[in-house]
Amino acid sequence: MNEAVALARQALGRTAPNPSVGAVVVKDGNVVGRGFHPGAGMPHAEVYALREAGEKARGADIYVTLEPCNHYGRTPPCTEAIIRAGVARVVAGTLDPNPLVAGKGIERLRAAGIRVDTGLGEEECKDLILWYGTWIEKKRPYVILKAAITLDGRIASATGDSRWISSGESRAHVHELRNRVDGLMVGSGTVMSDNPMLTCRMEGGRDPVRIILDPRLETDPSSMCLGAGSLIFTLQPEETWNEYVKAGARLVSMQADEAGLMPWPEVLGRLGAMGLHAVMAEGGSGVYSSLLRSGMVDKILVFIAPRILGGGVPLVDWGRPGRIADALRLVITRTDMMGGDILVEGVLGG
Repeated sequence: MNEAVALARQALGRTAPNPSVGAVVVKDGNVVGRGFHPGAGMPHAEVYALREAGEKARGADIYVTLEPCNHYGRTPPCTEAIIRAGVARVVAGTLDPNPLVAGKGIERLRAAGIRVDTGLGEEECKDLILWYGTWIEKKRPYVILKAAITLDGRIASATGDSRWISSGESRAHVHELRNRVDGLMVGSGTVMSDNPMLTCRMEGGRDPVRIILDPRLETDPSSMCLGAGSLIFTLQPEETWNEYVKAGARLVSMQADEAGLMPWPEVLGRLGAMGLHAVMAEGGSGVYSSLLRSGMVDKILVFIAPRILGGGVPLVDWGRPGRIADALRLVITRTDMMGGDILVEGVLGG
């Protein structure tokens, strides 16, 4: 199962709206077939593994990170491919949360006389489908809040000369994350102050969808992040979109929430409907503040640089005095040194 997990990770972040899955066929203690799902519309992991195994699949065991599907989508059911191949035993790391599957694949295999075991390496296998599971259950992407701050909690100086707070190693790690997530989300203030490209600059990397939250439609249409692959959420009417459409951007009109702000449930719901499994918010303070207040942040990554600004833009500003009793608590899941920075990862709760 460890090998199946490793195979699935090769396509992590590349398979939406499908999950990342790996499969290994074992006959008489030897691996005879390997496969992973490379992307939507392509054959599933089990099919690739069975093709490689050929006739050796008959009477063999197949280890798969996720319960095989038993429905027709862009590709035929994997259960039928397993049955036709004459596999004797299926070991599934975890069940599929998709109601179209949700145990039905296992039922079909057992009805065909195939032994099915579940739960081997379940924690690692569930981690593979964390984003997919959120998308299935909550109808929205998994939301990662990523920020770089100084020791005194600032994301930028007041003078705007602080584009790079974190180290080169930290920024390289961010590009690895950009390569995996489906969307990269920033506010219009970040675009206007930094004019970022919002691309993945690692070799062989993939650019995520560039998502700009621009309620008043203030972004310069010539900004580097606009163009094909960019998406603007705005509160402005369609007749004001012309220059942005000419630049190649797609625009989505939203209705403000009760506070007059961008409605996060609707924004994330639209992104989920587009098939995005994971989005990463990279600023600025207004986006961080409203997103945290919405309660829709699933994971927080903060790079803490060994610098003190003594002023500037805070990570979060809710426009009121903060009380310890009202503070959001972070359950830390990882800390690491990255260059000269400290990386803190966690989830809200506790």
